Amino acid sequence: MTTLGTPLSPNATKVMLLGSGELGKEVLIALQRLGVETIAVDRYENAPGHQVAHHARTITMSDPAQLKALIEAEKPDLVVPEIEAIATPMLEQLEAAGVVTVVPTARATRLTMDREGIRRLAAETLGLPTSPYRFCDALDELQAAIDGSDGQPAIGYPCVVKPVMSSSGKGQSKIDGPADVAKAWDYAMAGGRVSHGRIIVEGFIDFDYEITQLTVRAKGADGQVQTHFCDPIGHIQQAGDYVESWQPQPMQAAALEKSRQIAQAVTDDLGGLGLFGVELFVKGDQVWFSEVSPRPHDTGLVTLATQWQSEFELHACAILGLPVDTSLRNPGASAVIYGGQDAEGLVFDGVDRALAVPGTDLRLFGKPESFTRRRMGVAVARAADVDTARANAKLAAGRVVPRRP
Repeated sequence: MTTLGTPLSPNATKVMLLGSGELGKEVLIALQRLGVETIAVDRYENAPGHQVAHHARTITMSDPAQLKALIEAEKPDLVVPEIEAIATPMLEQLEAAGVVTVVPTARATRLTMDREGIRRLAAETLGLPTSPYRFCDALDELQAAIDGSDGQPAIGYPCVVKPVMSSSGKGQSKIDGPADVAKAWDYAMAGGRVSHGRIIVEGFIDFDYEITQLTVRAKGADGQVQTHFCDPIGHIQQAGDYVESWQPQPMQAAALEKSRQIAQAVTDDLGGLGLFGVELFVKGDQVWFSEVSPRPHDTGLVTLATQWQSEFELHACAILGLPVDTSLRNPGASAVIYGGQDAEGLVFDGVDRALAVPGTDLRLFGKPESFTRRRMGVAVARAADVDTARANAKLAAGRVVPRRP
C-alpha cells in the first residue's frame, strides 16, 4: 500500500526535481495533483518549475558541495534529476549512504547523463544494434575517426557529431564532407552542457523515420516492477532539436516489437521506477538504438493531447509506486513555438487565434529569457487522425507571435 502525506505538514511526501524547465514544470504539476510537496531546483531564478512548486531553489547542480548541502537541508523522499548537468557522483554517494532515493537510480542518472555511458552500455554491454560510433577528444581525432586513419573502420561521410553531454540536440550537427568537420567540432564544443571537450561521432543511418518509445517501469498489484509501453511517437528534428511530434507513429508489427524489446533491455538494466524516453531509428523492420533519457522526453509533450495519462502523470505515478495507464485516447501532434529573438520578458500575441484552431491547446512555458532558437512554448492538437492533428498543431503554433513588450 502506498501512503502519501499532506504538503507543508510534518507528514508530507517530498519530491525534489533537479532541473525545472518546461518538462519538469509539468511533472511538478502532476505531483502536486497527488498531494506531494515539491521542491524545484534550477541554475537560474524563476525557471518554469520554480513558478509552480511549493519551494524554489537556485544552485549550481554540477557543484557537489552545493548539491549535497541542499539535499541534506531539504530531506526529500525522492530526488528526480531532470537534466544532464548534475554532480552524479555525489548523488551516488548520498544514495549509497541511505540519505535519499534517486529516480530511477543514481547509477542510471550517471550512465545517461552523457552519451558515452549509455552508448557503451547499449552497444558493448547489452549488444543492441546502434550506428557505428567513436568518441573523440580533439579535432584531429574526429578527422581520423571519420577517415579511418586511426586504425579502426572509417565512420565516413555523412556522419553526425554530438557533445557527450547536452540536451535538446544542442551542439549536434551533420557532416557531409571534409569542409564541415572543423565547424561541427566547434559547434559541439559550444553546445555541451558543461565544458567536457569530448564528442561522439556516429555513422549516419539511412532510416525511414525515428521514434520515441516511452517506456514506464511501475509497480504492479503484486508489488513487482512491470514494464509498460506507450504508443510510438514520431518526430522531426532540425539541427538536432525536435520541432514537431505526433502519436501514434504507424509501424510494421516486427519493427514495433523490436523497438519494445530494445527499450525493455535498456530500461531493465538501468532499473528503478519511472518513465524513460528511448530514441530509436527505424528502416522497414530494422531498428537501431540511439539514446535514452530516464525522464519525460520533449517529444512526449504530445501526450498532453493524446493519452489518458500524459508522460508527466505517468512519471509522477510510477515514481510514487502508483498504478499507471499508458493507453492512447486519440491521435495527436505537437509543434514547437520558438522565441525567435534574444530578449527578456517576452509577450505573446495571437494566443486567441491559436486556440481557435479546432482541438488545440497551448503551453507557454514562462521562461524569463528568450533566445532565437529557445523553445518558449508548444501547441498540441488532438484529432481523428495524425495528419489533421499535425496540420492543426503547426497552424496553432504559427499563430503565436512572441515579441518584445
